[in-house]
Amino acid sequence: MMIRESWRDDEVLEISPELTDAELDELFAASWPGHQPTSFAPILARSLAWVSARRGGRLVGFVNVAGDGGRHAFILDTTVHPDERRRGLGIRLVRAAAEEARARGAEWLHVDYEPHLESFYARCGFRQTAAGLMQL
Repeated sequence: MMIRESWRDDEVLEISPELTDAELDELFAASWPGHQPTSFAPILARSLAWVSARRGGRLVGFVNVAGDGGRHAFILDTTVHPDERRRGLGIRLVRAAAEEARARGAEWLHVDYEPHLESFYARCGFRQTAAGLMQL
């Protein structure tokens, strides 16, 4: 499903479109230092949904939504190309992911993040909670 944002004619958000490893690797390499080429097909096959953003046909944003098969969904891999940051694209991606998770039956949306991203996720609508984490 395509969502066209009216404030920018050249920006297109899509729900669970086909994406190639090459375009995801290009986005992740630009956004995450040390990213190594990855096969994304097994990851996306287990996802509840994902949202992509394109500008001029180029992939510039991505967020994955994993689900537990029930009431809970999880935001993963929120990624915006460095050239596109600080324009609200990340917030639009996460909000579209939240809407899609709700449409697919999720009642709770979780996200883990580093402290410097707290204000970003607050602007997306998340509130802080206590959680546990174990490195495996």
